Amino acid sequence: MKIKWLGHASFLISSDSGVRIITDPYEPNDKLRYGNINESADIVTVSHDHSDHGNVAAVKGNPQVVKDNARIKGIEFKGVPAFHDTAGGKERGKNTIFCFEVDGVKVCHLGDLGHGLTAEQVAAIGAVDVLLLPVGGFYTIDAAVASQTAEQLKPGVVIPMHFKSNKCDFPIATVEEFLRGKKDVNKPDASEVELKAGKLPEATRVIVLKPAL
Repeated sequence: MKIKWLGHASFLISSDSGVRIITDPYEPNDKLRYGNINESADIVTVSHDHSDHGNVAAVKGNPQVVKDNARIKGIEFKGVPAFHDTAGGKERGKNTIFCFEVDGVKVCHLGDLGHGLTAEQVAAIGAVDVLLLPVGGFYTIDAAVASQTAEQLKPGVVIPMHFKSNKCDFPIATVEEFLRGKKDVNKPDASEVELKAGKLPEATRVIVLKPAL
């Protein structure tokens, strides 16, 4: 399977058989200048209905939209309830964590997670091979809580998302704060990585992708 970072919290995940999943498609604006999403997909997951995560109309191919538990094209999607803040959703609402398996690789997309995970949430998420992890803070967990979350879930690969960049002017931190002190960091000159079940790192590796858009 392949994972391409489109930008912000949006990824294109492609199975070996050609099933295409897009997570949290964004709507560009003056502060979020990643390019328009012109990709097609079979499935779109939406963690919450804010414009920088729920722009389903941008995705081509008449995809099926997943906002909770679902089974589509042989892939089980598990939605784990969470919040967009540390106040039980009172400030920014609810957030859904999505867990699904593609070609034997267990993926977890945390959406705009705004708090540390509870033991119950960790148990509900279960085993994780690839963790798509917000790290920028302010709207989501910050670098410190993101690091704790990675330690809780123990994925083979972490791909950071939702951080400040030259295309994102939100009042959030860059990825560098999260990377500080990490032992295994890979920064390929690419927006896409191919991952295979049984060939993932035993200790967590952080892969920082370049935005495709």
